[in-house]
Amino acid sequence: MTTDTEQLRLAADFAPASEADWRKLVDGVLKGAAFEKLVGKTYDGLKIQPIYPRAKEAAPVAGRAPAAAWQIMQRVDHPDPAKANAQALLDLENGATGLTLVFAGSNAARGFGLAATADALGRALDGVHLDAAIAIELQLGEASVSAAALLADDVKQRGVKPGACDIRFGLDPIGDAASRGANAFDAATLAGSAVDLVKQLHGAGFKGPFFAADGRVVHDAGGSEAQELAFVLASALAYLRALEADGIALETAREMIYARLAADTDQFLNLAKFRSLRRLWARIEQACGLAPKPLFISGETAWRMLTRRDPYVNMLRATIAAFAAGLGGANAVTVLPHTAALGLPDAFARRVARNTQLVLLEESNLARVADPAAGAGGIEALTSELCSTAWALFQEIEKAGGVVAALQAGLIQSKVAGVRTARAANIAKRRDVLTGASEFPNLSEAEVAVETVAPVAPPPAAKAVLTFAALAPIRLAEGFEQLRDRSDARLKSKGKRPSIFLANLGSAADFTARATFARSFFEAGGIAAIESQGASDPAALAAAYRASGAAIVCLCSSDKVYAETAVPAAKALQAAGARHIYLAGRGGEQEAALREAGIGSFVFAGGDALKTLEDAYTHLE
Repeated sequence: MTTDTEQLRLAADFAPASEADWRKLVDGVLKGAAFEKLVGKTYDGLKIQPIYPRAKEAAPVAGRAPAAAWQIMQRVDHPDPAKANAQALLDLENGATGLTLVFAGSNAARGFGLAATADALGRALDGVHLDAAIAIELQLGEASVSAAALLADDVKQRGVKPGACDIRFGLDPIGDAASRGANAFDAATLAGSAVDLVKQLHGAGFKGPFFAADGRVVHDAGGSEAQELAFVLASALAYLRALEADGIALETAREMIYARLAADTDQFLNLAKFRSLRRLWARIEQACGLAPKPLFISGETAWRMLTRRDPYVNMLRATIAAFAAGLGGANAVTVLPHTAALGLPDAFARRVARNTQLVLLEESNLARVADPAAGAGGIEALTSELCSTAWALFQEIEKAGGVVAALQAGLIQSKVAGVRTARAANIAKRRDVLTGASEFPNLSEAEVAVETVAPVAPPPAAKAVLTFAALAPIRLAEGFEQLRDRSDARLKSKGKRPSIFLANLGSAADFTARATFARSFFEAGGIAAIESQGASDPAALAAAYRASGAAIVCLCSSDKVYAETAVPAAKALQAAGARHIYLAGRGGEQEAALREAGIGSFVFAGGDALKTLEDAYTHLE
């Protein structure tokens, strides 16, 4: 009788494989192309190899307690406190373990949020048992800082012991100033502007943490992972110094600070980012003469990755982001509902956001293993390289005089702007794919429901004493969405969308691949593609174009057919009245002849799709 061990001999039946063996196979596929073609690169310039060996002697990064789930946080941002309360209670009854109270005017309010008044706060938290292991996190702006003290008063009036509450007060004057480009405090006092309030809250018995070092400011503005980490480190260190300068021992001060990071769809890079922050903060603690303790990290799925078009894809983006944050060791995760870019999310969108985390935790059991990426060669390499790059950027900020001085000098903004520009170029060229927006658009998508609540005006801020260039938030899909908006406006005013005729040359085998590419290309800009059956006779193709009613046309076929038929086809289409003729593919050796025949533009993978689509509207109007 064979044993189980003897039956499981699959690997032993194969000869051991080495990296050299793998390289031989790869070289055969590359057929002379450089191996570097397989090496990716992040916006920080970090190289991502196609394969890594296991990292030897790698230790897990200390984060959450073993097998402890992260907190499932749910945004509370409805301006009507009664409706906000109903949402909060429903979330808590159905699996959320914490509430993120977003106040109007904060850098993540997105036009909504609670008013920073005792009445609004009390009504929003009515029936919420603050001493029942429910986490509360505040997201505040300069005009809503008073909400921290109001919440403390509310706890006192309830007769609840402050020490029994799990409240992160979210004080972040640096992040708020960075996002708005202004603050009522000067550079010397900005970091310490809330220290008196922190001492008051701590003295009342609240455990905190109180200060939030918020990297979302940099991420929302289009920055890189290392830039986000460096900003968090510099902000946290500024708060640590301010607390120490006011007489609070470093051992106590560090426990008054936590971090926020954004999580997006680059799964492995984001997992490494969360791990990196813990290592980087431990290095600062060591430099302060402290034995490292795990930093509390709150993660939120990224604002900039959300699209208004095909918003259901945002569910997938949020799942990947929450997955990465959770496995990266986040202590708390907030999932932005998939309709957040369209308005105030309704009950369905909130439910999906909540259940995204419940499935990851309760069905996939992702929290059961502490730091599951430990030892994985790729993740360990990314973590180490991110640490090195972020530390170098952090040192630049410190050499400039600290985070506030670096903001005043424009150091942080200029670096973020450089990455944002590079990112925008890759999105325009569809190298960074935005499913449903820049690729695979759906011009027939139905409208998605959101709450019928008008955005609220942010509360007035105090007169600015400190000013500099703001790290303003963006969404990556905005360029393509603006074109889709133009298309919608045309549909509304004229009853039909702008269109392009796909002049398919030859047989289906010849044109299908490029016709499919051209349809996705033009419909990403809201220009509806009108298909044709395919023809080899230029006169027949021209007749089909005239019957379509389209103003512009795109030739689609193989290079072989182009060589034989593209020139006469282009001439026929031009004679038929085409305002502008595109060709799906590159011109190659024929480009001069094709242009002379009437081809105005070439559309191909890697070309500037956004610029081409914007130009197309000039031929449609």
